[in-house]
Amino acid sequence: MKWKSRSLRELAHLVCGDPAQDGVSYFRYRSSSYLTEFFEDCDLDFVHDGSTRWLWVADRLVEVLNHPQASATIPPDAFIRIIRTLLEKGDAQPGDPTRTKALSVLNTVLAREGWEAFYDEAKTGHLRHLATNTIAQIANPHRPLTAAELARKEQLTTYLNSCSEDELIEDVLLPLFRQLGFHRVTATGHKDKALEYGKDIWMKYTLPTLHVIYFGIQVKKGKLDSSGVGKAGSANIAEIYNQVHMMLGHEIFDSELNRRVLVDHAFIVAGGEITKQARNWIGNKLDAAKRSQIMFMDRDDLLNLYTVTSLALPPLSNQSVVLDPFDLDIPF
Repeated sequence: MKWKSRSLRELAHLVCGDPAQDGVSYFRYRSSSYLTEFFEDCDLDFVHDGSTRWLWVADRLVEVLNHPQASATIPPDAFIRIIRTLLEKGDAQPGDPTRTKALSVLNTVLAREGWEAFYDEAKTGHLRHLATNTIAQIANPHRPLTAAELARKEQLTTYLNSCSEDELIEDVLLPLFRQLGFHRVTATGHKDKALEYGKDIWMKYTLPTLHVIYFGIQVKKGKLDSSGVGKAGSANIAEIYNQVHMMLGHEIFDSELNRRVLVDHAFIVAGGEITKQARNWIGNKLDAAKRSQIMFMDRDDLLNLYTVTSLALPPLSNQSVVLDPFDLDIPF
């Protein structure tokens, strides 16, 4: 990421806690040793060398912005940690107990570079890319979850237990893959079953080299198993595997390029469990051929990934409720 010199200079002054032109600073003042401590809190081994503080911080910010990044819409992890540490609620200054003014000052700098900072429900600072509305996250779905994240995971589990397949696609998968940096995430022909060709969702992803690869997703709400006769609430993995092959051989139309393209990779996404037998079966198939083209995710993968990306939970109130007419005070 390359920032304007003006933005780097102003952000460096905020990290140092230098007063603005009106003589007021809404950020904690940091001398030499506290600047070193600040970067230690960001898991960075920068030690202030006694030079001009803001100029030294600006140089360190340039180093951080040159770190590898997942995509053009997600800054380096170290920069995300710097913004979170800068917005810690415990560093609130007199006259700004909620840090509203500090957030406004910081956003004046960030908006110039296409970003916006905000607080979530847990009062943690986050970055949002203005053009794509993508929230920059240090997302590791395999790390231990906090108590708040475990509570969100339980609520999402409740939703998955009662939602329909269309609701799983619209309320969970589309927001999730958009958040993860995929573009043109589109549900195709699922509700009307027209021209699906085994594909419920298609999307594309831009690599750091600016090459574009296309993905298709086959979604099943329930469990995937390997039994010969499909049971209620489950689907046979061999049938899904055949649908995925149909997906890989069928073209999609990319309106941004005005041409048809083939799907490069396919996801099999299950809202329920993928049984051990089904995993073994598909694992043997993928080991023999097309191993790099087909991937699969089950409920646990979805729950963990959705939880750590801090997406808003889908509305539980959209589920239909069947009322007994004898429970209502209606004359007959």
